[in-house]
Amino acid sequence: MELLSAAVLGIVQGLTEFLPISSSAHLILVPWLLGWNPEGLVFDVSLHVGTAAAILAYFWRDWVKLIREAVRGLVAGSPLGNPQRKLAWLLAVGSVPAGIVGLLFEKQIEETLRSRLFTVATLALLGGVLYVAERISKRTRSLDDYGWADAIWIGLSQAVALIPGVSRSGITISTAMLRDSNRFAAARFSFLLATPVTVGAGMLEGWEFINAVRASAAAVPSGPVGAAPVSWAVLAVGVSCAAVTGFLCIRYFLRYLQNRTFIPFVVYRFVLAAVVLVLYLRST
Repeated sequence: MELLSAAVLGIVQGLTEFLPISSSAHLILVPWLLGWNPEGLVFDVSLHVGTAAAILAYFWRDWVKLIREAVRGLVAGSPLGNPQRKLAWLLAVGSVPAGIVGLLFEKQIEETLRSRLFTVATLALLGGVLYVAERISKRTRSLDDYGWADAIWIGLSQAVALIPGVSRSGITISTAMLRDSNRFAAARFSFLLATPVTVGAGMLEGWEFINAVRASAAAVPSGPVGAAPVSWAVLAVGVSCAAVTGFLCIRYFLRYLQNRTFIPFVVYRFVLAAVVLVLYLRST
């Protein structure tokens, strides 16, 4: 049963991290709906490491090109001399807000805003934002048309995504589309922008993982309350499912957006919010 729950939660993390439906909301709601106990810090960290591996594996070639061009631009004294150089610096600027907010407030946000009722509100609210963006966006701008204002606004919206139920991809894509970006460009910029934050968070959480494993290994019956042996099989299943599912999700979601809309995801968010609200009210 532990392996099954690890696989399910890994798949949920891999899908919802990159679709505009909120991974944090689903990792709160799925165990609650299925009656599962929380897996604990080590397992939660391993899922985030899995999705960090997925996004890095998918975009590593893009980042090699972007970093190479950024360095060449600095050496040549022309940091914005071509679209790749410009995009690299736009992503750097856009990554700053989420990095600062994450380092300063992520723990407080996770501890205070993880209630199911709050998640219902954010699922519905951001569903509305995504719907408005889909309806009013002119969708005339590509990545080559992005400027500093786009990077700043999308970067600020990524910082808001730390709130459970918002969805990093959902809010950043919505912001880009509200600035008349086409869907594919909005999603690609969103995923590229998420890479530094996701990988950085994965590295920090990897350190927490190491500390948690050490505490677990040192635990004895009379030791710290809550210390428990690490199940490496459970962790391996969770990480693998999150990484593989996340990689495939990015690949096919970008293909989907070439000629399809976000409306199915809007409907999903509203339906999920309604179902959770009904179940919550019935349980109180």
